[in-house]
Amino acid sequence: MFSKFQPTWQVESIYDLPPEELRKKGIKVVLTDLDNTLIAWNNPDGTPQLREWLQKMEEAKIPVVVVSNNSFKRVERAVRSLGLPFVSRAMKPFARGLKIAMKRYGLEKHETVLVGDQLMTDVASANNFGIRCILVKPLVKSDAWNTKINRFLENIVKKRLLKENKLSTTWRHDLND
Repeated sequence: MFSKFQPTWQVESIYDLPPEELRKKGIKVVLTDLDNTLIAWNNPDGTPQLREWLQKMEEAKIPVVVVSNNSFKRVERAVRSLGLPFVSRAMKPFARGLKIAMKRYGLEKHETVLVGDQLMTDVASANNFGIRCILVKPLVKSDAWNTKINRFLENIVKKRLLKENKLSTTWRHDLND
């Protein structure tokens, strides 16, 4: 049961994912959560570091698609200046949003990875759908009110995964196994 919460990789930040490493793993497209993964939930404008990372992905021709449980209005406002395609109301941990993204953008499962900061939604949805996933540290320590419940449950799951050596206490800065 707990294996569906086990990420393929654990990396400090989405910004630690260079296109060359993604390509070596056969990854041609990055699906990403929005809040606390791509941008801080309380800073919808993003950072220069984000724009630099997105530029590298664009130059490497690795599309980045936002898959978020947030409303259309919230996601559209957050990604408008970034020019990123998105799927809102994804209903993670279910695979609905991932299926929509795969179909809409003509993606293949084996070439796709989902990056997110939550075991209960992001990692679970990727595993439920059968794609690889990268768990990243949340960009900020605080969460929106609706995420606090997930974090409480996530802490229980984390303890179990750590006990079973299926989750690391160390955050990596690359995808090297």
